[in-house]
Amino acid sequence: MAKTHQYEVQVTWTGNTGNGTSGYRDYKRDHDVSAPGKDVIAGSSDPAFRGDPARWNPEELQVAAVSQCHMLWFLHLCSVEGIVVTGYTDRPHGTMVESSDGGGRFEEVVLRPEATLADPAMAARALELHERAHQLCFIANSVNFKISHSPAFPA
Repeated sequence: MAKTHQYEVQVTWTGNTGNGTSGYRDYKRDHDVSAPGKDVIAGSSDPAFRGDPARWNPEELQVAAVSQCHMLWFLHLCSVEGIVVTGYTDRPHGTMVESSDGGGRFEEVVLRPEATLADPAMAARALELHERAHQLCFIANSVNFKISHSPAFPA
């Protein structure tokens, strides 16, 4: 029987400068993302859309979510297979394309994980587990854009 999981957060706009949304340039895109018992994430829009570059934007969070989900599955699969990972870093890259009407969509996210293995001889199997992690990732299975990965195993 399938399990259902529910997730709730709160997004609160904090960018009212006194006149609300009376004009396109009259408000900030700042907002807070929160959930009980967790640190607040300071959000805004991409600077290209009048956002604060010091705050996280939804597009960055989308790319991060894809990377996080992949990493967590990969680490789980390695632990089940007896592959000891001692370090993991990813520098994912996302590409979003704007449409002529001002909307847009993600075209692709490329994951570039580097995993340090206690036994470098396990790199071939760990490479296979990256593919399996991609197949199992909840986020990857929920989006309509291409996700690829180019893993490395530095010595």
